[in-house]
Amino acid sequence: MAFVQTVLARIPEPVRRIVLKHRELLRFVVVGAVCFAVTNVVNYTLKLTILNANPVTALAVAVIIATIVSYILNREWSFHTRGGRERHHEAALFFLISGIGVGLNSLPLGISRYVLDLKVPNVSLVTQEIADFLSGMILGTLLAMVFRWWAFKKWVFPEANARTGEARAARRLRAVRDDEEQRAA
Repeated sequence: MAFVQTVLARIPEPVRRIVLKHRELLRFVVVGAVCFAVTNVVNYTLKLTILNANPVTALAVAVIIATIVSYILNREWSFHTRGGRERHHEAALFFLISGIGVGLNSLPLGISRYVLDLKVPNVSLVTQEIADFLSGMILGTLLAMVFRWWAFKKWVFPEANARTGEARAARRLRAVRDDEEQRAA
């Protein structure tokens, strides 16, 4: 926390207010950057070795691995105060939405490779790799990220401040009142 406080202290006041107002989005973007790095490392490791002939599969596997990392980081850091669902429902929705995100992430690469035919021997290896990176890693990631941000806030973590101490105390109080009402009835 001292690092964050030091950084915030050095930011001009108007910018600091904006950063603090949108800290959940900024955390989501940081998680996205970490998962982008994970995706790239896994994707290129697979693509340059065992899945050389299957770049879309390599990307999909990389995105799935990064999605698991994303769930942990988003739940525990980006959306740490949000909730409103039982954990197994939350996880199921997260992975369902992320599965849609995998499809959205892979769509531009599939179009680049198989519709626009930007692959060897039709284009040079350098052109193919640049097209793969721009379509799969940049455009696909941005498309999936916008969708995930919207869907996570709407369905996976719908209630702001649901995991704060006050929210937990209110839920316990409601549970006690419900028990008392059931006993009285």
